[in-house]
Amino acid sequence: MDGSVHHDISVGTKRGSDQLFSSVSNSPYIMSTTANGNDSKKFKGDIRGPTVPSRVIHIRKLPNDIAETEVISLGLPFGDVTNLLMLKAKNQAFLEMNSEEAAQSMVSYYSTVMPIIRHHPVYVQFSNHKELKTDNSPNQERAQAALRALSTSHVDTTVPAPSTVLRVVVENLIYPVTLDALCQIFSKFGTVLRIIVFTKNSQFQALLQYPDGASAQAAKLSLDGQNIYNGCCTLRISFSKLTSLNVKYNNEKSRDFTRPDLPTGDNQPTMEHPAMATAFTPGIISAAPYAGATHAFPPAFTIQPAALCLRQFYLYDFLCNKCVTCVYGDVMRVKILFNKKENALVQMSDSTQAQLAMSHLNGQRLHGKPLRITLSKHTSVQLPREGHEDQGLTKDYSNSPLHRFKKPGSKNYSNIFPPSATLHLSNIPPSVVEDDLKMLFSSSGAMVKAFKFFQKDHKMALIQMGSVEEAIESLIEFHNHDLGENHHLRVSFSKSSI
Repeated sequence: MDGSVHHDISVGTKRGSDQLFSSVSNSPYIMSTTANGNDSKKFKGDIRGPTVPSRVIHIRKLPNDIAETEVISLGLPFGDVTNLLMLKAKNQAFLEMNSEEAAQSMVSYYSTVMPIIRHHPVYVQFSNHKELKTDNSPNQERAQAALRALSTSHVDTTVPAPSTVLRVVVENLIYPVTLDALCQIFSKFGTVLRIIVFTKNSQFQALLQYPDGASAQAAKLSLDGQNIYNGCCTLRISFSKLTSLNVKYNNEKSRDFTRPDLPTGDNQPTMEHPAMATAFTPGIISAAPYAGATHAFPPAFTIQPAALCLRQFYLYDFLCNKCVTCVYGDVMRVKILFNKKENALVQMSDSTQAQLAMSHLNGQRLHGKPLRITLSKHTSVQLPREGHEDQGLTKDYSNSPLHRFKKPGSKNYSNIFPPSATLHLSNIPPSVVEDDLKMLFSSSGAMVKAFKFFQKDHKMALIQMGSVEEAIESLIEFHNHDLGENHHLRVSFSKSSI
């Protein structure tokens, strides 16, 4: 985080007083060493620290009238929920995920974005139980029934989604909603490729495109009927008849994250709803829009900032100018936080590049840990004042020769793809053969599964690594690697596979 409490968009509960925007700050808590109630005799409390992974998640401080479906919905965005134990007498629950990785993603996300249910912040951490064993009591029968119902309605990847494009209508629009805010909400379920916002029949609407139907299904299931702000701005989501979006401009009304080179267009069109005009006033999103507003807009979502907040990374990767965000834009400056050296601020060349990097990289694993990326409240990374040393934790790369996008209209803009196990290699000298490159990429301990030179141009090749994580680490390690003959290797993610 930015050295202080960071507010973000949380995934709330289904329909009602839930909210996707929360102004409640994170705060530590001490796990109870006892658990009471008829259903909790087998659970004597979770006294272990929250950093030890387990498929079972312990959730505390739940509202008194909490419904089973509300607890389950906290876990669904991260994977399948396989079991549930409700301890209503103690305002607690145990949620079992289908994998430890899904549980890790859930705990990591909610450690920075506190979930809110009916105005109450709830607390999430790993349980010291490896699995749940439930009985046939009435409380647990209700829990299992809710689990079966939601599991049935959860995303079925065997059934293709009608479209990768969603139509989003925002009802009860009390506070303004921006394109960037919608991107933040929907990016939790997959990479947002394109988005268009508009007003039709006095309703604020959006069209949003994912790369695959599964992401669209997951977003629709989890977000349909939820409120962006407490008691208002309700999302109504349906599949669009469109199969793709055609975006001509990158501005506050439309964005194509695969084409950062698009022009911004001329003057913004006139908007029908007065709240929409307010929504696009520069900086208005960083404060409560009206005097009576009870929930201020989180400062992390101003349109102007080009800075990202990264968590869970390797210090070496940044100090050596090996930042994976450079695949999606030009990195200007990097600041590693003094007291939290697993956190960093990364300033991109512009806000579109920052959004692009966040959309593609948030949640990806690097050196065994998931990257957590949010837009920072800071608009830029400040360099240390003259005479003030910061132990080399701040680096300025604004004049780096490695920038991929400094030339307007660069062909690199058309070669931006999500992380994949297959990497695109270019600028290969004639003397370097297949075995040389396979040996280079396996030298870090990664697995090379396949390799292929381009048939008509041996200056380029595809190399398939053992996993997406290995591909990310290899890109960081070997991009700009000196191959001799004045050739430095260029590495990027490929849209193709071998």
